[in-house]
Amino acid sequence: MLISTMNDVPGRQITEVIGEVTGLTVRSRNAGVQFGANLKAFVGGELGGLTKQLMQSREEAKQRLIESAEAVGADAVVAMRFDASEVGQNAQEVVAYGTAVKLG
Repeated sequence: MLISTMNDVPGRQITEVIGEVTGLTVRSRNAGVQFGANLKAFVGGELGGLTKQLMQSREEAKQRLIESAEAVGADAVVAMRFDASEVGQNAQEVVAYGTAVKLG
């Protein structure tokens, strides 16, 4: 599955726009990682554990986006974006979304 953050695919023609597709995941924060992040907040620097969790969430959302696009017969997803927000006090939602298309 071709995924593009652009609105088109250079060298290819979009022959059909199928519509919006999404992939979503909601994950709670690991208590150990959260504790480490709270300690790290005192000295500054990257919160490695939280960064790793967010990257895993983005990858899971992207995989679900691909599955959604395949389910509607798409060849590609264009204009793909990520969005994230807090859900409750200890959970985060990550969504990948874009437009499913057929290519010529």
